[in-house]
Amino acid sequence: MARSARHTTRTLRAMKQKGEKIAMVTAYDANQARMAEDALMDVILVGDSVGMVMLGYETTIPVTLDEMIHHAKAVRRGAQNTMVLVDLPFATYHGDPQESLKNAMRVMQEAHVDGLKLEGGREILPHVEVLIRAGIPVCAHLGLTPQAVLNLGGYRVQGRDKKAAQRLLDDARALEAAGAFMVVLECVPNDVGALVTEQLVIPTIGIGAGAACSGQVLVYHDLLGMHGQDTAKFVKSYAALHEVVHSALVAYRDEVKLGAFPSAQYTYEIHVDELDQLYGGKERGSLRETD
Repeated sequence: MARSARHTTRTLRAMKQKGEKIAMVTAYDANQARMAEDALMDVILVGDSVGMVMLGYETTIPVTLDEMIHHAKAVRRGAQNTMVLVDLPFATYHGDPQESLKNAMRVMQEAHVDGLKLEGGREILPHVEVLIRAGIPVCAHLGLTPQAVLNLGGYRVQGRDKKAAQRLLDDARALEAAGAFMVVLECVPNDVGALVTEQLVIPTIGIGAGAACSGQVLVYHDLLGMHGQDTAKFVKSYAALHEVVHSALVAYRDEVKLGAFPSAQYTYEIHVDELDQLYGGKERGSLRETD
């Protein structure tokens, strides 16, 4: 079954109003995006988590604008009928708002995506506002913001006391007032996620923020169990692909070492008469290059 049309900011808001949950997943290349689209995901996020799950970085901080555009273009090619959002990476929207707009326009024009995601609260309002005035849909990201992991002192749950929770709620309201069409809430207590969702008209997408959010997002590699190691508490793995892939690679290696692969089933043949002509009447196996 194929989706008739990709979602828009308006249809996502309508989903919240109707109580219909929004399913979002990350993707980083055309194949992952195609799989997500075939599964009828509502939204695909090209997250800067690409740095950690695809590029081998320890955090998202080293990810560049060019890298995000490269992966976003691949995702769009793989999912032409699904709403695609892209993270603006670290340090591309923290100086002059006009520079932020220039970076945002590059992503939109080169990758042909449907909107951008920016981490941060009221401190990034000038950047959010300039993008929205230019016609670029903005999804906000509050709570645990990985680009600020060094300031946060690690990957820690946010909004656990009244002051922090109130600040998060105030940030969400300010971002909504500025024109953000959706807010991702990461790693906040269930009740805080519920409160923010209740107070906003725009949808919320939770990742470790409880079931009351308007929808949920998980990292592609996490939900498929591709790491073979412990993940965050909020991650549910729906498969164990690390074990499957590891077993397949070991089996392939062993068959190559033993000479069992490729067997006749996986090889091509030449007609015996043609082969005889190549050998020029000589015994097969004796043909050598001569001067």
